[in-house]
Amino acid sequence: MSQRPLAIGFIRVSTEEQGESGAGLEAQRVAILTECARREWTLIEVLQDIGASGKSLKGRPGLTKALELLDTGEAATLVVSRLDRLSRSLLDFAGLMTRARSKGWNLVALDLGIDLSTPAGEFLASVMASAAQWERRIIGQRTKEALAAKRSQGVRLGRPPTLPPRVLTRIELERTTGASLRMIADGLNADAIPTAQGGRRWHASTVRAALQRAQADPASHDFV
Repeated sequence: MSQRPLAIGFIRVSTEEQGESGAGLEAQRVAILTECARREWTLIEVLQDIGASGKSLKGRPGLTKALELLDTGEAATLVVSRLDRLSRSLLDFAGLMTRARSKGWNLVALDLGIDLSTPAGEFLASVMASAAQWERRIIGQRTKEALAAKRSQGVRLGRPPTLPPRVLTRIELERTTGASLRMIADGLNADAIPTAQGGRRWHASTVRAALQRAQADPASHDFV
């Protein structure tokens, strides 16, 4: 008699209240149990995440354990009642499909008929992977356009460089006493003072930029 395929079930609710009341969890569990019985799969465990968002795969201990069991060959199929219980992100779902194929396990989402072991299910999964790639490109394009618009409006992007007031004061005092930009930079390097961006090395150009920022924003430093 051949051994029955081993499956892992996964269920999720997004709030602690749902988890405590059992609302949603039992329905998901029953759907998974019913399908595994119909296909004559041995369901070795149903793992769950309570109060976990489906927007990301991070911070999901139940899902993490399920994936580890699948990757190590302790189970052959991951079963979820609804795709959104696994992930609401097409990008994350595409990554899971790639992982399933590379590690040799199956992924089944009952609501959409996704089953990587069947031609129809694999085709549907491929369509969704293409949609995820499209989503990734659209997000990238929108981000690029938004950044370009900000730059055209003169908005400075990225983390604004900052220096402690005492460092700005030191630079200005040394400059007013005749020290060259190179001399100031050498002194700051000797004292292991980080630059505004957290760098380890000061240069004449770095000192000049600090002076320009100080002149543009006099409130950022004082002479104390």
